[in-house]
Amino acid sequence: MRLDGRRAVVTGGSRGIGEAVARALAAEGCRALVCARGLDAARELAEELGGGAEAVACDVSSAESVERLAVAARDAMGGVDILVNNAGIAPSAPLEKQTLEDWERVFGVNVTGTFLCMRAFLPAMREAGWGRIVNVASIAGKVGAPYIAAYSASKHAVLGLTRSAATEVATEGVTVNAVCPGYVDTPMTTASVENITAKTGISPDQAYAFMRDASPQKRLIDPEEIAYLTVCLCDPRARGVNGQAIVLDGGGVQT
Repeated sequence: MRLDGRRAVVTGGSRGIGEAVARALAAEGCRALVCARGLDAARELAEELGGGAEAVACDVSSAESVERLAVAARDAMGGVDILVNNAGIAPSAPLEKQTLEDWERVFGVNVTGTFLCMRAFLPAMREAGWGRIVNVASIAGKVGAPYIAAYSASKHAVLGLTRSAATEVATEGVTVNAVCPGYVDTPMTTASVENITAKTGISPDQAYAFMRDASPQKRLIDPEEIAYLTVCLCDPRARGVNGQAIVLDGGGVQT
């Protein structure tokens, strides 16, 4: 159990990638706090994880909500050693049909939410001299793709935030990295397909084929693969990995 006794917060933790990450961290000995907008699903997962796992409702795009999350985490666990910023949204539309409201909502959750959580939990990690922050980005943070201009721009921003923060804490026992999955087999991908088909007229099969064909392995990534990589980045022996944006897409994006 590589992370025995560590305390972790996972945002967007009740399903998809976040759920897989919470399970993987708990399996390695972490006490996990599952954060999600819907408290019922978060509580259900926390109860299943056991080991003192907690659940908190939080809207990461709200500074006040993130402040309450930070207080709840300190009260419940005494501190936080690991932060996984997974909460995200990905509405899809051709650029000329992208609304300003959706653009701002994507940046509010994906970018501002990541910033707010890092700002809330990073100071205590620096004071303790140990911490791990993993931001779940995307290959869309490295390359563009049709119909996801807002999402791609937001994930490019997350990578910039990751790299800048990593340089600030490089000598303090804290690392900040990002994982950049390709298309993942999650409910969010299903919702993206529904958005694409509704707004472009292509069929669901065509949308899924586009996503699968983006990987040389011709498949969607499993959430457990991302969870495994996240655990590796949180391992104390990974202290030399800092400021990196690691791609997990079967070899399609090689940067």
